Amino acid sequence: MIKEKKQSLQKAKNREKNKDIANSAREHEQEHAKEREKEHARDREKEHEQEQIRERERKRVHMREKEEEQERQHIREKERKNQMEIENNREKEKEKQQRDRERELEKEKVERDREREREREREKDKGKHKEKKNEDIADGRRDEEKIRVQLEENAITEGPEPMEIDTKLSSSLIPNSDVTVLEGHTSEVFVCAWSPAGSLLASGSGDSTARIWTLNDGPCSSNSQKGPYDVSVLKHYRGRTNDKSKDVTTLDWNSEGTLLATGSYDGQARIWSKDGELVSTLTKHKGPIFSLKWNKKGDYLLSGSVDKTAIVWDIKTGEWKQQFEFHAAPTLDVDWRNNNSFATCSTDNMIYVCKVGDNRPVKTFAGHQGEVNAIKWDPTGQLLASCSDDSTAKIWSLKQDTCLHDLKEHTKEIYNIKWSPTGPGTNNPNQPLILASASFDSTIKLWDVETGSLLHSLAAHGDPVYSVAFSPNGEYLASGSLDKCMHIWSVKEAKVVKTYVGSGGIFEVCWNKEGDKIGACFSNNVLCILDFRM
Repeated sequence: MIKEKKQSLQKAKNREKNKDIANSAREHEQEHAKEREKEHARDREKEHEQEQIRERERKRVHMREKEEEQERQHIREKERKNQMEIENNREKEKEKQQRDRERELEKEKVERDREREREREREKDKGKHKEKKNEDIADGRRDEEKIRVQLEENAITEGPEPMEIDTKLSSSLIPNSDVTVLEGHTSEVFVCAWSPAGSLLASGSGDSTARIWTLNDGPCSSNSQKGPYDVSVLKHYRGRTNDKSKDVTTLDWNSEGTLLATGSYDGQARIWSKDGELVSTLTKHKGPIFSLKWNKKGDYLLSGSVDKTAIVWDIKTGEWKQQFEFHAAPTLDVDWRNNNSFATCSTDNMIYVCKVGDNRPVKTFAGHQGEVNAIKWDPTGQLLASCSDDSTAKIWSLKQDTCLHDLKEHTKEIYNIKWSPTGPGTNNPNQPLILASASFDSTIKLWDVETGSLLHSLAAHGDPVYSVAFSPNGEYLASGSLDKCMHIWSVKEAKVVKTYVGSGGIFEVCWNKEGDKIGACFSNNVLCILDFRM
């Protein structure tokens, strides 16, 4: 019984022990389950945090891509607007040129009608039985009559000293026998320039070519110069010749006469040898080039364009050195002050003086109320002359912001200005410096530079005067007009001493370095070379 009792107690103890072990195991399992749950919760939190990080990163990438796309779209829109502006400017320039040509054709038609009417009146007065002269004599008399009528109509002019009318008119007309006619261009000849080193004359035309004409040193003759042995043709096209985007708008010889630079409506500047070989093509402008000039040293070429900029080109490398983007509208003219400093003018009415290497203008001249058509430094580089559609010419000095002289005698737009080759810094130092201005009011005015007063008003033309040029000795002034007449004036006496009547409007006149020949380019596709020996 005791033994059985002990065994029962032992079994009871074992059951209690097993029960404790089972409870302990359950508690341990529960704790382990809680730990696993906590671990899962931590993993979920970590995964959630990583998902948030990834979401933020995706948002940053999306925003960055959106910003980049907006920037690209802004750039594309800006480029599109720039291109549209360039196209609009190009169209406006073409329309303006077309209007000018139409006006010129209309004027020529009116002049022909007037001429025919005058001829009928003369024939009526002569009577039916009067012997008729040959055609050359009749042409000469018609030309003489035309000049006399113009001189008489314009005899009364404003200004202190009106031009004296030469009564010996027949002796002042340059006969065709003293004129060489250069034929070959197939469209208007816009520009011409003599080489400073020899008897070469360069011309630029609307036929997409420039030409270098080799001329004899002797007197001119009435025979037209033709043939490849007399002229080098500088083609600005590869295929068609009727592409108006290739019009040659400006040209300039370097100081040694070894290189010729041309500017074209296609926005490219080209450099040619004096033999007519293409040396380099300068490409960066995005619009027509209206003006280009060599500096005296010949290492830089300066160009001004419809794209509102001016560019200095390094001739040694054939690359652009610096682009100046100060104007808000097309650049119309440029002119060097010295080898490193220059001025630009624009249809925005502004003038800027710039220096190679500087990123800001050295000087800003504001005062014109219309487009500034031309600018010229005087021989010393101290004074800058400008002329504008506001009918004024102005003289500026770097020493002050406002103009030194405001020249207001013209009544219409002033297209061109020229300094006389006289005074300090010239070959004629003992003669006074004079400024000449040519206007659409058909007059040329000569100005005293010291006082800003009007010296002479030269009136003999019947239409706008596009070009004036002083002879190398400063004693004579040549002028060319849409009235087809080129007059040569005595600067001292303020009167016409010689006149040539062509068959088209005159866009430019220029003297050779000896001062004994004058070149003129015409709207009827020819150039004329005139002998001048007083």
